[in-house]
Amino acid sequence: MTLLNLNQYGPQFQIKVLSSLLTHKDFLVNIHDILSDEYFDNQAHKWVIKEILKYYDKYHTTPSMDVLKVELQKVSSDVLKISIKEQLKQAYDASEEDLKYIQEEFSTFCKNQQLKKALLTSVDFLNAGDYDSIRNMIDNALKSGQDKNIGHEYNKDIESRFREDHRVAIPTPWERINELLQGGLGNGDFGLIFGNPGGGKSWTLVALGGYAVRLGYNVIHYTLELGEAYVGRRYDAFFSNTPVDKILQNRNKVEDILKELPGELIIKEFPTGKATISTVESHIQKVIDLGIKPDLIIIDYVDLLSTKKRTIDRKGEIDDIYISTKGLARELNIPVWSVSQVNRAGAKDDIVEGDKAAGSYDKMMITDVCISLSRKRQDKVNGTGRFHIMKNRYGMDGITFGIKANTSTGHFEVHDYVENEEEDSTPPRTQNNIQTIDTFDKALLKNKFFELSK
Repeated sequence: MTLLNLNQYGPQFQIKVLSSLLTHKDFLVNIHDILSDEYFDNQAHKWVIKEILKYYDKYHTTPSMDVLKVELQKVSSDVLKISIKEQLKQAYDASEEDLKYIQEEFSTFCKNQQLKKALLTSVDFLNAGDYDSIRNMIDNALKSGQDKNIGHEYNKDIESRFREDHRVAIPTPWERINELLQGGLGNGDFGLIFGNPGGGKSWTLVALGGYAVRLGYNVIHYTLELGEAYVGRRYDAFFSNTPVDKILQNRNKVEDILKELPGELIIKEFPTGKATISTVESHIQKVIDLGIKPDLIIIDYVDLLSTKKRTIDRKGEIDDIYISTKGLARELNIPVWSVSQVNRAGAKDDIVEGDKAAGSYDKMMITDVCISLSRKRQDKVNGTGRFHIMKNRYGMDGITFGIKANTSTGHFEVHDYVENEEEDSTPPRTQNNIQTIDTFDKALLKNKFFELSK
């Protein structure tokens, strides 16, 4: 066993630990389960650690300097208050050049501090001949700095699996789909709706968000294409069941309805390609800081986000964005709905399957629920279309529902789908069109063959 250097992790190291905790949220997230104020020698350090842990347990992030200043006013001892101020100044002013080393050594630091405490307190046990206590103290010291959460212990944690509220889900407006999804989109899930341009994807997101607000859930709707006020007007149309082009003439009706809504709705616009998942996460935290806990996140749409991982291959960037979005849903334990485009071939199909959604295979692997919205030219005229369950982590997929779609109000009716229930009046394709489409399909098959052959 390697001998531990008990003098290595003194005041300067501990200041750097504070600095890393206060300025790097990821570090706090990673070591939260093993962090304790008892590892720190200075009373001021202990106070800061207690405040960090208290704030993190409640808000799942690092307290700002302003928050710490407010809490500092509650300290009764002037001497301690002055010491805390000085230690905080040192922590925020600390150089970042060796923070990576500090973070890597933190676990060993915990062991050292516990071992030092054990050695100092073992004298009394030694005089009493209580060697078992000494042995236990040293064993516990050597085990400190380890994440105590080893995961779900199957044989012991049966209660957590059989609680009725084990899976919390936000329902969709459509009962038939909720039945397949075991109640809706669950906390931590990432749901995706594929559709062709102008087919009603954004309206579908409005329907999902509006229905959740009606049920008393708090929703944040991120828009990367349309302005905040315009998206808000779509919600006005949904809540009031008034065509969006008639909203301005029905302001009083809208205002009366809004007074009765039990949930909160926040609409935030980010310019296309300017926002990242980190941008979204920061905004969510700002909303939480204002006292609004979001229950559902909507992003219209994920593909328009940017990523810090810049590559020549846009596909690689999209994969990174989707993985980050899934991570966001998991970290916050909040369901996330978004939409994506189908490819040119999918736009012509009655039912969009997985091979017709742009980049679908990688996207479907990452997401938990995928639904395609198919609306051909005649569907838009007739106000019809089809929802197809492409992927369902919680039940059956491959199921198609017919819909009545009102894209003036965002109201969609879902019913059992009967194949060829409505005649397609799309003009017949010419021979040239057929040849072009066949060539395109052959190219897709060729590309897929090479992907599978790698």
